[in-house]
Amino acid sequence: MLDPYLLFIIFIIAVALVFDFTNGMHDSANAIATVVSTRVLSPRQAVVWAAFFNFIAFLVFGTAVAKTIGNGMVDLKIVTPVVILVGLIGTISWNLITWWLGLPSSSSHALIGGYAGAAIAKGGFGVLILSGWYKILIFIVIAPLIGLFLAIALKIISSWVVYKKAPLSVNIWSRRLQLVSAALYSLAHGGNDAQKTMGIITGLLVSGGLLHEFNVPLWVVLISHGAIALGTFSGGWRIVKTVGQKITKLRPIDGFCAEGASAISIFLSTHLGVPVSTTHVITGAISGVGSVNRLSAVRWGITLHIVWAWLLTIPASAIMAGVLYYVLERASGGVF
Repeated sequence: MLDPYLLFIIFIIAVALVFDFTNGMHDSANAIATVVSTRVLSPRQAVVWAAFFNFIAFLVFGTAVAKTIGNGMVDLKIVTPVVILVGLIGTISWNLITWWLGLPSSSSHALIGGYAGAAIAKGGFGVLILSGWYKILIFIVIAPLIGLFLAIALKIISSWVVYKKAPLSVNIWSRRLQLVSAALYSLAHGGNDAQKTMGIITGLLVSGGLLHEFNVPLWVVLISHGAIALGTFSGGWRIVKTVGQKITKLRPIDGFCAEGASAISIFLSTHLGVPVSTTHVITGAISGVGSVNRLSAVRWGITLHIVWAWLLTIPASAIMAGVLYYVLERASGGVF
């Protein structure tokens, strides 16, 4: 019979994988919205395409983002399995709320907020490692701007390249290129976002005494990529409509530019070890593509609603996790 403490650790790993699944489900829209809205792929073909590249991303990327999440944000000396569990519950709760409302908020920032909220509830603000937080907070602003400006640049370049070309020929090549850009975006998404779960699970193993130092085991890499790929395959259809149709009308060449710009910026962020929000990047890129056509082509009101969801994500998930930890601590008489 397994030790009860080990069973508890296994249960928390399962909860982390549930988060990973909801991350894929939530962010499925980001990966497939453009390729579906331009009708290059059917919804089912698109989720299979995206899920496949989500999974194989571990062959391309290392674990720099996992180290930032698991070892660079919160002092592991005060982290306990209960802190991680409560942080995950706060994260998943916010993910489900925004999924139900059809808002493409950031699963990454929900995880960051939930983890930090639980840790602060246990040890106060002094448990935060500020150097790791600087990178994350800076990229909350920079990430959508990178996506926006790269998409504008790609759109201008591609418009110049296809100038006076036959529309049918442009459409055929744009559709082929969008298959490539959708694959690259899904590869980037899996490479950055699966590492967040890797970081949480590895931090759990260290805090639970099952690992002596923060090194991500291969089995953690594989189950994290598997869970996010399954989540992507399940499809976040409520959010697909918001990202792919409500922000601006997209053609295949627009989808190629938005996905290509997003993939480039996420590849860069992953290389730097920054847990960037893929939601922020793709939304900024789509807005950038639309604004090149004309500013009025972008429904800025929808974009503003999405921005509000971004701003609320970290504090909302932190508060939910912090309150839950406080309630559990009081109910247990301070055992946690």
